[in-house]
Amino acid sequence: MPSGLAVLDLLRRERRLPGTREGCREGDCGACLVLLGEPQGAEVRYRPVNSCLLPLGELEGRHLVTIEGLNPPSAPGPAPALNPIQESFVLEGATQCGFCTPGFIVALTGYFLGNASPDPESAEDAVAGNLCRCTGYASIRRAIARLLEQHRALPAGPALERCVGWGIVQPWMREAPARLKAMGPAAPAPASAAGAAGPGATAVPVLVAGGTDLFVQRPESLEDAPLVFLSEQDLGRTWVRDGRRYLGAMLPMEDLCGVPPFADYLSCVASGPVRHRATVGGNLVNASPIGDFTIMLLALGAVLGIRGPAAAGIAALRELPLRDFYRGYKKLDLAEGEVVEWVAFAEPGDAGFHFEKVGRRRHLDIASVNAAVFLRLDGGRIQEARLAAGGVAPMPLLLARASEALRGCQIDPQALPQTLRRALGLAQEESVPISDVRGSASYKRRLLKHLLVAAFLRLQPREIPEETALALLDGPTAGGPA
Repeated sequence: MPSGLAVLDLLRRERRLPGTREGCREGDCGACLVLLGEPQGAEVRYRPVNSCLLPLGELEGRHLVTIEGLNPPSAPGPAPALNPIQESFVLEGATQCGFCTPGFIVALTGYFLGNASPDPESAEDAVAGNLCRCTGYASIRRAIARLLEQHRALPAGPALERCVGWGIVQPWMREAPARLKAMGPAAPAPASAAGAAGPGATAVPVLVAGGTDLFVQRPESLEDAPLVFLSEQDLGRTWVRDGRRYLGAMLPMEDLCGVPPFADYLSCVASGPVRHRATVGGNLVNASPIGDFTIMLLALGAVLGIRGPAAAGIAALRELPLRDFYRGYKKLDLAEGEVVEWVAFAEPGDAGFHFEKVGRRRHLDIASVNAAVFLRLDGGRIQEARLAAGGVAPMPLLLARASEALRGCQIDPQALPQTLRRALGLAQEESVPISDVRGSASYKRRLLKHLLVAAFLRLQPREIPEETALALLDGPTAGGPA
């Protein structure tokens, strides 16, 4: 079978496993969720992912679990046996038409397998990528509360053992680590794009990171294309060296939940199943002008590590500031054969950082405009400032002139508002938004101003209190439209 075949199609059409439902095919509804297990040391880490965006080639060396694999053995009789998650949904009336229910069950199973200390907020976030058109979600919240109460009564121990003892997964899952180990590791992918297609190949290979955008935009053309899965490289980790935080290009976005300053903002970027597949490098190379994570990294002053094709057995690595990576709409400073290996930025420490976005809904939506602000203070002045914005230019934009205007500004209720007003005007001059389905150009200019002021209201509330913020928004902006 082709490596680009969607796992959803494999399950439903080839294996005749209809419990994994076909819904949006864009990773938005959660009806097609499966658990994807990957060896980590002596254990297997299971992530809930959208099978509509999961290519078959990614299953090599991994364990796939569908809703059918979570069902307990049924005793003789008309009623099928239910595991505790399924039973809670029935008891609380959390399933009506039932189309979305398997996805919810899989999402919560993945949550309990991967969370030693579950709580209501994170449990609800675990199903944020699952849509239900029937229940209104109140009954689903009650089912989750019932499950959390049951979990608190479980004896201590490893997550898998607790879940097996609870009955939400079956005992045979204990065998997965040994069986995956016996299969051996997946064959490593090439270190760069050069030569990835192999001798005699005619088609240009397609590099696949998480595929959460690629398999939405081009699913048919990718099914039979030569694919290179970058997940097989050792780039899915984060580390700190010499005061720098490094993020490997294949690090899933979900794994940033414990990395400051991203933890506070990931829930508004994407749902858990998308974050489990979407990668740091894929997000940057996708070059969306409104990519939330890219805007955050621009404000953090990030640099890229880019690996070129091997020459004389050595693959050259160059560093490039992220602000110089984007040359226009979907145009990158990335030569043929080069791949992004990591992105790094100075540890924020006690510096101030804030991210804002406005979309058509509060969470899990593409932004109309987004903005991030980074401030480092020293001796009562702004020592370092970076403002970045998306949705106001053909590419992710570092507002260089506005940022420079803030440097050296004294932090007091008189100087900061005056300097910020000037910076807002420069930001208007630097931005070149267009009118599209997410808003008119004038609306986006107004949004940019609001988001930047909101960030300063959060970061410097003493110098920019609410009344000052309102005055900045209502008054004219020097150097640009109000």
